[in-house]
Amino acid sequence: MKRYLAISIALFGLIAFSTPAFAKADKQVVTFSVDLHCQGCIDKIYKTIAYEKGVKDLKCDLDTKTVVVTYDANKTDVATLQAAFAAINKPATVLPASAGSTTGATTTAP
Repeated sequence: MKRYLAISIALFGLIAFSTPAFAKADKQVVTFSVDLHCQGCIDKIYKTIAYEKGVKDLKCDLDTKTVVVTYDANKTDVATLQAAFAAINKPATVLPASAGSTTGATTTAP
């Protein structure tokens, strides 16, 4: 019986650690131009976009009317993020220099 238990544990460990869930995240950063008017707009973005699948970090800037999103490209993409902005009536346009750039750094949300 102990032999079967040991074999079962070994097989479970082998299967569990060979799944793609442990694949390294492909972090990308994109900067969106978003029509931000007030702190309420920023709060709405933090309450919704931050919880989209694959979003790792988010930073809003009211002065420049931009939102910088760090995301896992294995879980989401720019088009999906834009759709999420549109769903909260905040259409987002990708700023050309940032579309899908890879980074090792992240920004922090307040």
